[in-house]
Amino acid sequence: MTHLMSILILLLKIYATKSCAGISLKTQELYALVFLTRYLDQFTDYVSLYNSVMKVVFIASSLAIVWCMRRHPLVRKSYDMDLDTFRHQYVLFACFVLALLLHEIFTFQEVFWAFSIYLEAVAILPQLVLLQRSGNVDNLTGQYVLFLGAYRGLYIINWIYRYFTEDHFTRWIACVSGLVQTALYADFFYYYYLSWKTNTKLKLPA
Repeated sequence: MTHLMSILILLLKIYATKSCAGISLKTQELYALVFLTRYLDQFTDYVSLYNSVMKVVFIASSLAIVWCMRRHPLVRKSYDMDLDTFRHQYVLFACFVLALLLHEIFTFQEVFWAFSIYLEAVAILPQLVLLQRSGNVDNLTGQYVLFLGAYRGLYIINWIYRYFTEDHFTRWIACVSGLVQTALYADFFYYYYLSWKTNTKLKLPA
């Protein structure tokens, strides 16, 4: 739900302001790829109606955000390409190679599942770099990143619970990647806390 909330906040920002200022297109494209490769089992493995619906929601919403930032006549004008300079192609290549080397089962779906896990761990990097370059962070963008980080932090609690309650807990790829992803948010969380404590505008040091 916190992950869904972050997406809704971002969609609200784009819809209400007709602007994507402060948002990294590269991060949004990486997240779209995360969902597309993770949910390849959508038509082969049925878990529940809730599970299937949420997969569709995450795929559709991420593609909608990318479309708005690239094609919407008003929104795309506010995209700052000069600030969104992170070279995400290297991240894509590294995650794919890592997925080929480290996976649970060497099958098409499992390799791409591992790829999506590795990619999600670092997908926020272009966004964090953009925020550092721009300095000031508007309220909705700050809340969007906050909920994204909180979603991954809550997953750690879930993994701890599953480790002690499941006989054969095997999702170590997700655990380690999740810890890396949460660590990447640490700096942002610190400055967000300072901003909240002092009731001042959120700013990230360049």
